Amino acid sequence: MDTMAVLLEEPEHLMLRRLDLTPPGDEDVVVDIEWSGISTGTERLLWSGRMPSFPGMGYPLVPGYESVGRIAQAGPLSGRRPGQRVFVPGARCFGPVRGLFGGAARRLVVAGEKTVPVASSLRENAVLLALAATAHHATAGAAQPELIIGHGVLGRLLARLALAAGAAPPTVWESNPARRSGAEGYPVLDPSADPRRDYRSIVDASGDSALLDTLIARLAPGGEIVLAGFYAAPLSFSFPPAFMREARLRIAAEWRAPDLAAVTALIAEGRLSLDGLITHREAAPQAASAYRTAFTDASCLKMVLDWSECS
Repeated sequence: MDTMAVLLEEPEHLMLRRLDLTPPGDEDVVVDIEWSGISTGTERLLWSGRMPSFPGMGYPLVPGYESVGRIAQAGPLSGRRPGQRVFVPGARCFGPVRGLFGGAARRLVVAGEKTVPVASSLRENAVLLALAATAHHATAGAAQPELIIGHGVLGRLLARLALAAGAAPPTVWESNPARRSGAEGYPVLDPSADPRRDYRSIVDASGDSALLDTLIARLAPGGEIVLAGFYAAPLSFSFPPAFMREARLRIAAEWRAPDLAAVTALIAEGRLSLDGLITHREAAPQAASAYRTAFTDASCLKMVLDWSECS
């Protein structure tokens, strides 16, 4: 069994390549992928060659952790059945080729327990479940954000989740005028237009490692900054302002299964919408140009590859 897959041979050198697949076992499913999303955080770092040392890192690799498709085969111990539409958060099924994170392919072999059944009505919007779960993880068990940095997909989901939780509308900072539109019930400001300096909870979704001093200056005493992006450069800050505010810094790790279950429930209840976040779509054979657009075009919030033209 084999598949067409996105192969990143080295930084900025990406192509479609046919790869052999690991034979499925009794606990595995074979998923025919319909759509896969392109992450402008971790995948951009892989594509540019700026990814810090990370488990499993190395080239060549198959990227992607935002895939949706239908189960073609289900092992007797997989807990799944053929025909189900599922979200697949990556796979390691390409033999000697690294899967980091291994979801950008026409066909995947993965343990059934790692797949998440999704409503067929979500269609390609289901690729956004990983980002929604990431946003949920950043604020789960903590105060809802009063200030969100960045109005990309992650920032928008953070704001939507805050509203779904019944919190006051957060303020969102966005320095790029092209990305200030699309807010639903919350203000989006240029940072220079915001005079407030008493935010109790700030969530950074920008991945900009140079922002800490700016954010600390906007905190209330005892306030918290949550780092929800992925940072290629070392982070540092001036100690005295943080000392005077008794500032707290928290790193939001990767989402966990309860986060995915929580956002899936919110979507099913109609309390969280994924609409309006996918702005670009390309057929998988155009993967090289699609990845470049996703990483270089500021108007692209989320790029999705459509795998229907591949076998």
